[in-house]
Amino acid sequence: MNKNEAILEINNRAMQKEPFLFVVDYSMNNCIVLSPEEAYHHNILFNFNGTKNYFYEQLVTRRIKFEKKPVDYEAYLTAFNAVQKHLNRGNSYLVNLTFPTPVQSNFCLKDIFYSAFAKYKLLMNDQFMVFSPESFIKIKNGHISTFPMKGTIDDSEPYARQKLLENKKELAEHATIVDLLRNDLSKVASNVHVEKFRYIDEIKSDNKKLLQVSSKITGILPQGFPTNLGNILFDMLPAGSVTGAPKAKTLEIIAEAENYKRGFYTGIAGYFDGTNLDSCVLIRFIENNNGNLIYKSGGGITTQSNAKEEYQELIDKIYVPVN
Repeated sequence: MNKNEAILEINNRAMQKEPFLFVVDYSMNNCIVLSPEEAYHHNILFNFNGTKNYFYEQLVTRRIKFEKKPVDYEAYLTAFNAVQKHLNRGNSYLVNLTFPTPVQSNFCLKDIFYSAFAKYKLLMNDQFMVFSPESFIKIKNGHISTFPMKGTIDDSEPYARQKLLENKKELAEHATIVDLLRNDLSKVASNVHVEKFRYIDEIKSDNKKLLQVSSKITGILPQGFPTNLGNILFDMLPAGSVTGAPKAKTLEIIAEAENYKRGFYTGIAGYFDGTNLDSCVLIRFIENNNGNLIYKSGGGITTQSNAKEEYQELIDKIYVPVN
């Protein structure tokens, strides 16, 4: 369904206090709204912080093999420089630049789904699967919170935590996204404030541990908000942490610099239980493209960015969080 159809469907189901799953692609033109049972019958499985629509875990005993073939540095540099031209002209302060990477594995998407450790997991038939560490918005008892995630480092680096928190580029990038998300939240809520600024999450992969920085921004929704829940969600899209700021112009820059379609990558997915809502940004994303696996990843670019460091961050984010 399209954006307008999804808004109406979400509003109607939320008003009736019906639990449902929603999935929205990056362009907001391809949306899914289904009950957990309907999703299961469409071969859509999810597990969001322990809330799931399936009963049995499939045990995968073999060890995963996972190889990646990232884009050539020269091709990345061309896109990076195109973004830098816009940044230096003042057209944007922060642009999230992403690339698709062919990967090979002895695991299929379903194997990865059942084996991965993540806050949010989604398997969309045999089309794509996500193991996202990033919350988008949560709604509980009339309070709405969003959790922008910006800043990544390999934990094996000496003094990794200190480097990450003291890096001026990472601080500027994170502050920009926090400001953007605070403004987005103010469109739909009152008393919006930054509740927690720059805390570190640990994310384990098959061969390393990453550190990522998040913040928490909170506000209060008006009474009767479920009747407008669809409008609330779409008023905040696309997610600022995977686009940049200012959002409208940055979307144009992304379309110019990225030579592929993001599809559902960097969209959102979530679950409304009849009262409260939990949702995520669709990152850590593997797509099945006619039998070939494609991993989509990227990072935020500012005028202070170093091309080789950003290229390495794109590669570092290509991982599978399994033992």
